[in-house]
Amino acid sequence: MDTDWSVIVDFLPQLLEGAKTTIYITVVGLIGGLVLGTLAGLMRAYGGRILNAIAFAYIEVIRGTPIVVQVMFLYFALPVLADLRIDPMSAAVLAIVVNAGAYIAEIVRGAFLSIGKGLTEAGLAIGLPHWKVLTYIVGPLAFRRLIPPLGNQFIVSLKDTSLFIVIGVGELTRTGQEIMASNFRAVEIWTAVAIIYLVMTGTLSLILRTIEKRMRIL
Repeated sequence: MDTDWSVIVDFLPQLLEGAKTTIYITVVGLIGGLVLGTLAGLMRAYGGRILNAIAFAYIEVIRGTPIVVQVMFLYFALPVLADLRIDPMSAAVLAIVVNAGAYIAEIVRGAFLSIGKGLTEAGLAIGLPHWKVLTYIVGPLAFRRLIPPLGNQFIVSLKDTSLFIVIGVGELTRTGQEIMASNFRAVEIWTAVAIIYLVMTGTLSLILRTIEKRMRIL
């Protein structure tokens, strides 16, 4: 079959709608993942034995299972186990929150523990409570070290949204598959899908590199 690149123009609005859904799932999921990951990371770094064990179990379970299994568990198994049925979009966002949170937790833990103990001891020595030492002294320094690994996790999470095709979420990959099924223009459609993913990940990388550069100057 001859290629006809003009079909990309015809279906570009649909593909961009799918890309918008991909971005929505990624952004909302990562905001939740940052909150959950920061909490779990601090529990691992500074929590007592029980909090540390809870965070450790969460991180190990999530990192030890594929995200596609996690989202299928949320969508298909949760209604059976807990009589809790959620729509595909909510399941996709929740899967990103839970999955990214586990990886971000380890990033946060590593960044905070990489800061020398001397700074923490100095803060405590001048009478600051532990939470203020972490917030105003250790936290800002650790944040700079968080940015490169966080950038990698953001890009991985964005690409992971393509796996939500298994529960019928209309993100970019699902949209591309539906279009291709209707016209069998596999080369043109999947090339367009790949380019849109590259644009999204490239833009995200550029933003993160800019933030990293500015933080290095401060």
